[in-house]
This record gives sequence, C-alpha cells and structure tokens, in this order.
Amino acid sequence: MPTTREYHSLAQVRDALQGGLDRDAVPGLFGRFDWFDLLHRHCLADVPVRVVMSEDNGAQAWLFLLEHESRRLSALANWYSFDWSPLFTGDPDAVQRAHLLDTLSRHLLRTASQIDLYPVESSVELLASLRRTGWFALSRPMGGRHILAVAGRNFATYWASRPGRLRTLVRRRARANRYDLSISDRLTDDLWRDYVDVHGRSWKEAEPGLNFLRALVEQESDAGTLRLGFAREAEGNRGRAVATQLWTVENGVALIHKLSHDRAHDAGSPGTLLSHAMFAQAIDGDRVATIDYGTGDNPYKSDWMEERVPLHRIDAFNPRHASNWLPAARTAISALVG
Repeated sequence: MPTTREYHSLAQVRDALQGGLDRDAVPGLFGRFDWFDLLHRHCLADVPVRVVMSEDNGAQAWLFLLEHESRRLSALANWYSFDWSPLFTGDPDAVQRAHLLDTLSRHLLRTASQIDLYPVESSVELLASLRRTGWFALSRPMGGRHILAVAGRNFATYWASRPGRLRTLVRRRARANRYDLSISDRLTDDLWRDYVDVHGRSWKEAEPGLNFLRALVEQESDAGTLRLGFAREAEGNRGRAVATQLWTVENGVALIHKLSHDRAHDAGSPGTLLSHAMFAQAIDGDRVATIDYGTGDNPYKSDWMEERVPLHRIDAFNPRHASNWLPAARTAISALVG
C-alpha cells in the first residue's frame, strides 16, 4: 500500500531524499534537488514550499510545489526553469508511476483547491492522473523551447546549414576583428563583475535573480559544467566585456541559460559572434548531442535551432470547492479558443 508524506521545508526534503535526486542520480539539472533549493532560496523564498511524496515497493514520486493563499498550489518553477515535471526514484515502470501519481493526486484533492503547473513539456501522464482521481484538469499549450539535435554533425556541417544571412553576418563582423572571444569553465570574481557589468548595459530590464545566477554559476563551476562566454573589445577601453552568455554542458546536453550584450555595440554584433563561438565549442569541443535554448519563442532562436518543443500549462480545479466552478469554466473556454 503506498504511503504519502508532505514536507514544508527543503531541509526536510534533503534529509528524506538521502541523495536520491543528487547530481550522481539525476542526469538533468532541472530534476535535481539542488535546483529547487537554489531557486526557492534566491527567487521564491517568500512563498512556502509544499513537497509531496508517495512511496511504494522502493519507488517514489515527488512533486515540488509552492503553496499560495486560498489552498492554491503551483510548480516550484519560474522563468529560469526550462521544464517542470514529477520526479521519480527507484526506477518505477509505467504502471507503478501511474499508481504513485494517483496516490499523490488523491492526497492533494483532500488538501488543495487549485493547482497550476508550468512549464510542463510532457503533460499526458500527470494530466491523466489528476483526471482519474477527481480533479477537473486541463492542459493548454503555452510557449515552447527551441532545441538542436546535433545528430553526429561537426560544427562546420551544422554551420553550413544555417541561414545564409546569419553566415554572411558572422563572416563580415568577424572580418572586422573588433572583439576578442573567450569561454571559461571556472568562475572568478573578475568574470562575475564583467557579467554583471554587461547585463547592466544590455537591452534587458534589471536582472531580478542575480543572486540566484551567482549561486548557480558557482555550483556549476565547481562541477566543471559551466561555460561562461565573453566578447571583449579588442582595442581601447582596456578590453571591456560587451557581450556574455551563460551555458552549462553536462551529459551530452548544452543548456543556454542567459545572454546579454551592450546595446552600444549592436552594429558590431558581438552577441552573434559569441554565439558562433559557443556553438562551436559545444559541438566540436564538448561533443554534445543536444543544445537547448530554453523557454521563449524569440525569433532569433530559429536561426540557430531546428526544432521547437511545445510547453504546456496544467490547470487543475477541485470540484468539491464551488468557488472553483467559474474559474474552471473560464479556463476551459480559454483552452478551447486557444
């Protein structure tokens, strides 16, 4: 008979997991305990955590959630998250996974009013469980991730397939020799100061999660998975950094987390030149199988990537709460009209 437990602090979760979702056990960054711990501590500390776990015959299912007012739950995720999903330990098969998820869904039906989960790449398994156990649950497409499957190509072969205007731009800008490019796998204080400096001069709004990014970069630097790229002025201004990109590379997958460039250098395209170098390093140097550009449908991503993976948002309403009926109807209509 499955058992269910709830945790309201990540310290308790760490103790209960006993390494079950550590780096050695989980190949991908977004399924690890340390990811949720960093994200909550630096970005979401004002929202209580609610982590639920079901266990049966040595296998476990985990849902990392946030608990808002009015018994509403959401995924422990934000704009830094490429994906959110239930996590399993003990290698359960499909039947056991469904059984573990049903146990969690029934438990939450007794204690929660509404659940929203995003970004979810594969919603079928969890959506089916919520519906089986009495939730009124819907899944809606919401954004996507852009992916490159390298498929054994070297960088020259990949680059030859890029749009002609992109290849021409890189060739012309590189000929001008205005920028020095570098990629580091270890963080230093000087590199971090340069990173913050570039972001402060970029087109983007002030970065709300610099403390989170610093902690993530330190963690991945220690693990040897960091790839922190810079474009610097080749002459004048003492080689000031004008573009930067934050990637991690691990287990054959490169993740592109953040990129910024100084708006004053738009004409020189330092960000594009740096992307060219970062892709070359990932494909020929790190020999990755996949490059993931993260969430968002920015038009420039399609120049570099070849596949779009749709993301979904799951909204689940507890029908035992009459206050959910109208929001559930509105959500259903919204899902129908797209």
